[in-house]
Amino acid sequence: MCAMRFDSPGKSWNRRSFLKTAAGGIMAWPLLGSQASAFVRSQLRLPSNPFTLGVASGDPSPDGFVLWTRLAPNPLEGGGMPAQNVEVKWEVADDEAMSRPIIKGTTVATPDLAHSVHVEVPGLKPDRWYFYRFTAAGEASPVGRARTAPARGTTPEKLKFAFASCQHWESGLYTAYQHMAKEGLDLVAHLGDYIYEGGPTTKGVRRHSDIESGAKLLTLLDFRNRHAQYKTDEHLQAAHAMCPWLVTWDDHEVMNNYATLISENPKETVEEFASKRAAAYRAYYEHMPLRSSAIPKGPDMQLYRSVSFGGLAEFAVLDTRQYRSDQPCGDGNKPPCPEVFDEKRTILGDTQEKWLYDTLTKSGAKWNILAQQVMVGRLDRTVGEEVTYPLDQWPGYEASRQRLLKHFKANPDLNPVVLTGDIHANFVHDLVIDDRATGQPVVGTEFVGTSISSSGDGVEKRKGHDEIMSENPCMKFMNGERGYVSCEVTPSTWTSKYQVVPVVSKPGGELVTRKTYVVENGRPGAQEA
Repeated sequence: MCAMRFDSPGKSWNRRSFLKTAAGGIMAWPLLGSQASAFVRSQLRLPSNPFTLGVASGDPSPDGFVLWTRLAPNPLEGGGMPAQNVEVKWEVADDEAMSRPIIKGTTVATPDLAHSVHVEVPGLKPDRWYFYRFTAAGEASPVGRARTAPARGTTPEKLKFAFASCQHWESGLYTAYQHMAKEGLDLVAHLGDYIYEGGPTTKGVRRHSDIESGAKLLTLLDFRNRHAQYKTDEHLQAAHAMCPWLVTWDDHEVMNNYATLISENPKETVEEFASKRAAAYRAYYEHMPLRSSAIPKGPDMQLYRSVSFGGLAEFAVLDTRQYRSDQPCGDGNKPPCPEVFDEKRTILGDTQEKWLYDTLTKSGAKWNILAQQVMVGRLDRTVGEEVTYPLDQWPGYEASRQRLLKHFKANPDLNPVVLTGDIHANFVHDLVIDDRATGQPVVGTEFVGTSISSSGDGVEKRKGHDEIMSENPCMKFMNGERGYVSCEVTPSTWTSKYQVVPVVSKPGGELVTRKTYVVENGRPGAQEA
């Protein structure tokens, strides 16, 4: 599982110690509905351990981070908790054995939030690793590990993180997380499709749990059970426990290719879809290490935010799903129609787009990272003279795309790097203003990561690989295997390793570093190492 770096030289933390450590807030979240009772159970006894979904941390700052867990002794059937508030204790220590607690407190897990817990821990030292755990109902959670960000104004020597997306439960095993957790990462960025909304099938490696409301997730209980099922995976739990995560969603957390309150199903009304989106967003918050600023309000939830790693890197975590205009030309992979170029159409929404450019302008970091969902670079998928693009991606919103690329060009000191998921394949793009013109200056770099498991066992080269590469001169790399991308960032260079797992249909899949690319500070564009 994990061989993690410690402050003390020579120490490591492996999967066995993580599982054995299951011995056993400052902020209590607002109650969101009428289910919650003012009475708090502190001496509750449950039929089994409530920490079946593990622990997680997220959104580190120089003085703290968010800690998460959810009490769920029966995770696939609503959680199995009584409809009462439950006291949960938490503690943070600087040693694995939790013998030297630095800070601790008590918070309340409420039925309204599915007995999830989100603690924003303050007052810690910057650029340090810590350990944490929860206790409730006479049981203790596994011990997790989290780190604070470097202090603002300091530039650390290195940031090591990975990004991943698209983990369809039925399509394959989470072997990639098993390997990822051995890399000694400071962060993990998850770029969406944490769950998938479809009903169970008999064709996959494993089976989605049944949905009471129909063929796809619909109700809050449906979404809670699906998130819980994904969270029961031991490799996913272990990866969450090893370091903080930055999370954002894409479409399958609600419905494939949805746009704002427009459903992919033409028979579904705006009101019906808003109800579904509210349930999906609520369940997403309940299962992620997010701050109180992300608590959803009905079908709305602000997920875009910035997270700094000192003066070395600034993450702008984007939401390209909630505020976008409907896909043009009826969606799909098609030649661009006039609607693609409509200046009024947007993929970010006006407010988020302004926030993004303000964030980039004020950043001052050596590397500025867009952690987001869908491809910015154009990918012509049709061999020959005809040009087609996936219109659910940035090329379907050309005015938004041009504004982004022109901002990169006008601000070369940003060292912009775009991280992308969604497409179940690996790509490397040099970003230019006009992909179809020759001699264009490179204004940024896009690293596209494949899926953890979605689409099942992949292939190194898909059909038409060479022809598609020749159709897309700004594309440096294309690969169809499963896995993740591991990145090491220093003040002078960015290195991305494409880590692939050729087999996810059975346990024990090996890890292969398929390609490595380097970007130099002040020189946009990726070079193969």
